[in-house]
Amino acid sequence: MSRTDPEDDTDTSDAIEARPSKTRLKQQSHDLQKLGLALAELPDERLAALNLPERLLDAIVQYRSTRSHEGRRRQLQYVGKLMREVDAEPLREAVAAARLGSARDTLLLHEAERWRDALLADDEAMTRWLQAHADCDAQRLRSLVRAARREAALPPEQRNPRSHRELFQFILPLLAGQEP
Repeated sequence: MSRTDPEDDTDTSDAIEARPSKTRLKQQSHDLQKLGLALAELPDERLAALNLPERLLDAIVQYRSTRSHEGRRRQLQYVGKLMREVDAEPLREAVAAARLGSARDTLLLHEAERWRDALLADDEAMTRWLQAHADCDAQRLRSLVRAARREAALPPEQRNPRSHRELFQFILPLLAGQEP
């Protein structure tokens, strides 16, 4: 009767425990596919800036051009497979930065709309704006506010939102830290 060494059993059991489960491997695969999908949604210039391996970049471009549901599903699986060969963390950061940039732009637009509405509503907002943005062309701002208020006083069928837009376009770059 042959006996196996008990130490050999512990080595194999440790190796089995260290190996990820089938469920965990599947979850990692799905996560990489989701990341690949997010990469495919990035604009071309952001995608090119990531310096992806050529095969992965080609697979993403192919995914974008595939139209059938089944073809897209299979191509996305292939993208996920290729993503196992690259470090996914910088790619996750790039996707997060792209999404954050989009959210930041949206917040900036909403802030500009709030300032425009406040400037049109009362003169105190003009004082607050000029204190916050001392480099602003105050004369131009006052002129735009007066014109937009005149437009707002017109009946709806006679309104032309031109001054409203001009005021918004004057405010937005100043909020973004650029010259108008």
